[in-house]
Amino acid sequence: MRKVFHFSSPADKYICDAAVVWCYDNRFETVFRKLLKRIGIAHSDPIRIAGGARCLAHCGRESERAFVLEQIRRSMDLHSTRTVILMLHSDCGSYGGLAAFRGDLVKEARNHCGDLRQAAARLQSEIPELNISAYFVDFEGVWEVGPEDGPFDATGTLAAAKA
Repeated sequence: MRKVFHFSSPADKYICDAAVVWCYDNRFETVFRKLLKRIGIAHSDPIRIAGGARCLAHCGRESERAFVLEQIRRSMDLHSTRTVILMLHSDCGSYGGLAAFRGDLVKEARNHCGDLRQAAARLQSEIPELNISAYFVDFEGVWEVGPEDGPFDATGTLAAAKA
């Protein structure tokens, strides 16, 4: 083994501000980092899986859901995590990309917001003591998704959220 370069990391244990269930699509890496900074997350435990929070809403593989739940529990045990952030993004390959919604951005956003609400409800039922936030990321911004509201006005467009 040879040292490639020198770097000093803090050796102290940390308390995690949030575990983040997120996809590994690199197109959104910059906005991911900026969002965490904006909402005050300095120490995160990222849980990266294709499709991000989708596996908590519905997926054909129970093993994926079990894996993510176990990772959240381990974050809680190891780093005293009490908050989980669930995220989905536009044009996600796990959904079949934007093509699966025939290029309809609003239809895609509506679907993903519904999945985020379902994922949050399922996670809350599995681990009731968690604080959960959910976000949908598209190529124009980040949208916070609440349990009953979302980034849609009465007509089902994103206009209200962009105003």
